[in-house]
Formats: sequence, structure tokens, C-alpha cells
Amino acid sequence: MAGQATIGDRIRGLRLSRHMSQAQLAGPDLSDSYVSLIESGKRTPTPVVTRLLADRLGCGIEFLLHGIEPHQRVDTALALRQAELELYHGDPAVAAGLFADTAKAAGGDNAALAAQARFGQARALEAQGHTARAVEVYELLRHEAAAHPERLADLPLVVALCRCYHRAGDTQRARDLGREALAQADRLGLDRGDLALDLAAVLAEMEVDLAYVERVLTASHLPDTVDREPEVLGLWRAGTAAAEEENSALAARLAADAVAAGRPARMAVRYVRSAMRWAWTATSRPEDADLDRAGEFAASATEILSRLSPGTIEHARGMVVLSRVRLRSGDADAAGELVGQALGLLDGVRGTVPAMAYVVLAELALARSKDGGPALEKAQELLADPVASVASYVDRESARLWREIGDLWGRAGVPERQANAYRSALETVGVSSRTETPPGSTWREVVVPVVPAVPAHLGVSHESKAG
Repeated sequence: MAGQATIGDRIRGLRLSRHMSQAQLAGPDLSDSYVSLIESGKRTPTPVVTRLLADRLGCGIEFLLHGIEPHQRVDTALALRQAELELYHGDPAVAAGLFADTAKAAGGDNAALAAQARFGQARALEAQGHTARAVEVYELLRHEAAAHPERLADLPLVVALCRCYHRAGDTQRARDLGREALAQADRLGLDRGDLALDLAAVLAEMEVDLAYVERVLTASHLPDTVDREPEVLGLWRAGTAAAEEENSALAARLAADAVAAGRPARMAVRYVRSAMRWAWTATSRPEDADLDRAGEFAASATEILSRLSPGTIEHARGMVVLSRVRLRSGDADAAGELVGQALGLLDGVRGTVPAMAYVVLAELALARSKDGGPALEKAQELLADPVASVASYVDRESARLWREIGDLWGRAGVPERQANAYRSALETVGVSSRTETPPGSTWREVVVPVVPAVPAHLGVSHESKAG
């Protein structure tokens, strides 16, 4: 069957193509019944037998084991690395095409390599915002991995599906997958590395199992991450030149070096996302917040961003998160200075990040017994983006901010504005409120967790909204 060829299938196919009987292939060293068992998949040949059969069939051991000749394996490895470079440092649309071509070239006899390429294709689709198509590929790969665990590990697929379903708005499915992934990680003692940071990032985004997120962040002793993009691009160009000269082995090595050179920065980005979400969530619950740990994570994230992407929206987000930690810790002056610096980077930007900054400014004003209304009105204006209002995805980050704005209007003693903000939060997650929210109501009293079926919000980029 296409995509499921085994070593026994390849031995049988080569034997028949060479017009050999099982007895002829067995020769004086093996029995024809043993060859039959190998071909049917009931026995796995030892390395010595594999070499013997390869000699008699006139092929390489690599082909019997993997269905691919050594030079083909180098070419496939090169294609995979080039696709990864496009995904990480180039165009995800180009990457998706390269991964698809690689999967096709690997063919049915190279199921493991084809599975790797299809997993990369799903990541590239996800990066473009084509979530529905990515989910289809991830789900199919997971189904195949259950039957063929030697091809692709299950845990990365569970984490990817958890992330996609959460961003699509299927909260229950995402939480179920998150718990499944967390159970696997706990069994393995997995609390560091790429996969642990991937899982921590999606759990932090969902604001569940934050104890695991904290454990991963604490265990992630990241080196002093620096921007190595020039080095990555230099290696990439050198690998491309080697490939044009048909030196595939050198090209594959250079491409692999380029992927490895960019890995610390990719890990740092995952760390930053998890750390900022953990710190912001912790400061949303001041009654039991670990402000020291929140400050540590927020400061670390901001420092990393200052080296990797100074002056960007994400850098500004880190400064806003750190400003709220400083405010919660009682240092209002430092909080005001940080949020002012962040707003300087966000001039002309709309969306959640500048709205977060004005939420902090409103809290700062209320803490100083001043009028927080102007800052809250500005936050609402930034969230009421006409582009976002017609988006079909479930924007949970905006919903959280609307909820906090409602809480702050309540602290300011304006129940009508509080009710309106709560209703906006509900509408942002696709819930229509037909009844008035009673003055003084809390978020938990007005939220009804209604979530659409999986595909209803799939296929729209979660990153399309500015800020």
C-alpha cells in the first residue's frame, strides 16, 4: 500500500523484479520459509541477514532499510532543510510547497521521510493562517502515527492540534488535547527543550495548567540569545550555491547548520511568549500572584526581545507586561516609565498590545486616585478595530482585555460602561448577550462558555490583526 511499504515489501518487490524464487534468494545460508516470513513482515532480518539479502538482490542496505538509496537520502535531507529554512526565515507559502514536493518525492516506499515532510507542510499551513487545512494534515498524521509509531512521534502532533483547536475557538477539544499532551510530558519528565516550550506556550495561551508552564520556564536556562539572522542567511546562501554546483552533501550540511544556528532564537521566542502570558495572567489574579516570579519572567522576556527584536510590537508587549508587574509590586513610577516607553514604540499601532498599555495606564490612574476613564476609553477605541470586528476567528486575547476593562470600569464606579465592556467581551468570543448585565456583575456571572464546532472559525489567520 502506498506510504506503508516495509523492508519485507521491498525484498519481495526486488526478488520478483529479478525473477528469483524464495528458494533462490535464500540460497545455502537461509531457508525459503524464513525468507517468506521476512517478506510477510512476520520476521525482521538481522543486520547480517540484511546485508546478505542486499548482496543477492544487487541493492544497497540503505534501500532495504529505508526504501531510499544513500544519494537520494542526502537529496531528501537537503530538501527538508531548505523547506525548514523557508518556514523559519523565509516565506511559509514557499515552505508549504517545498514540503509537499518533498513528501511526494519520498513516495510510498519512504513513509518516515514523507511523514516528516507532511508534518512540515502542516506547520507551514498553520504559519500562513490556513488552520483548517493544517488540522486535516495533523489529524491524518496522528491517525497514521497510532498505527506506525516508528514514523512520527505522537506528542508533537497533539501539541500542534491543541494549538490549532484553541485558536479556532474549540476550547473543549483544545483543553482535552492539552491535558493529554501534559500527561505524556509528565510521564516522560519532559520540562525543557523545543517540545516542552511548544507545549508551555499553548498552555499559557489557554491559561490552563500554568504550574507546568512555570516549571518549563524555570527549567529553560536559555543562553544569552543574540540575533544570528545574518549567520543563518549566510549559511543558507552558501548551501544554495553548493546545491547549484550539484554538491548535495555539502549543501545538506550547510542547510542543517543554518537551521541549527537559528534554533536558539526560535526557542527564545517560545520562551518569551510563555513568560509574557504567564506574567500577565499572574498579575490578573493579584490575590494569589507570585509577583517575584512574574517579575523575573517578564524582565527576562523583555531583555531577550531587546536583543532579538528591539523596537517591535512584541518588544513593546514585553515592556507593557513588565510595567504591570511593577505596578502590582507597588512601584508605580517604574510602571509609568515602562508603559510610556512601550507607547513610544506603538505610535500608530492598533489592536491588543497598545490596548494593554492603556489598561495599565488606567490601573495606574486608579491606584493614584485619579480618573482612569480616558485611558479606558482609549483602550476600547484601540480594540474596536473595524477590521477585527468582521474577523471570523475567536479573538480570546481581545476578550480578556474587554473583561479587564469591564472590571476597571466597575472599580471606577461606572456600572453602565462596565456592562458594555462585558458584552463586548462576550461578542468577541462569538457569544451574543440578549439580556442586560446587572450593575456590579462579575465576569463569571455573565460569561456563558458557548463555543462553535471545530471548523466554524478555522482558516483565518490569528496573526492578521495588527498588534
